[in-house]
Amino acid sequence: MYGWFQNPLTYGDYPRTMRNWLGNRLPKFTKEQSEVLIGSYDFIGINYYSTYYAINALASNSLRHSYSTDMRANITGERNGIALPKPFNTSFINIYPPGIKELTLYTKAIYKNLVMYITENGVHQLTSTTSLREALNDEIRISYHRNHLIELSKAIRDGADVRGNYVWSFLDDFEWNIGFTRRMGLYYVDYNNNLARRPKKSAI
Repeated sequence: MYGWFQNPLTYGDYPRTMRNWLGNRLPKFTKEQSEVLIGSYDFIGINYYSTYYAINALASNSLRHSYSTDMRANITGERNGIALPKPFNTSFINIYPPGIKELTLYTKAIYKNLVMYITENGVHQLTSTTSLREALNDEIRISYHRNHLIELSKAIRDGADVRGNYVWSFLDDFEWNIGFTRRMGLYYVDYNNNLARRPKKSAI
């Protein structure tokens, strides 16, 4: 997916693998369009929450092509029966701090060391089963951000041009796919008391 967006902006065309696999389903750029695309940004923003393993998958015979079939990979959070850590069992976030270092160094190597900002990075807690005391004493969030910042600093020392890191989120909020069922903020929002706010330990 990364190359789908970034390759045209860096090289003026989609990755060769996409061209080979998707054929005429991909639009073609004129020479003029490619020239306009290349370098047409000041920086890129990367949202990083989680890491997954990718397993090779055969090309789909389905007549209904989609992003999930075109990528020819199966995504999983475990390898050899060992799962990546999660904040809770049903979370979609697999906690793997070295992934942020690997991603930024990959970007440095493949996309000419462009300027990067980590525009979203965070971890959530369950709203329904987390007590107020647990929510405010959010050690898992502190650990998550500390360890990700350690790995990000390693990438910067190795030459990745990362200019900033932004936590998601300042406040507990409405998440598009999961509504108010998860808490991602540095500040606790009391949904039952006029949206009163309290700083969590991670904000202090």
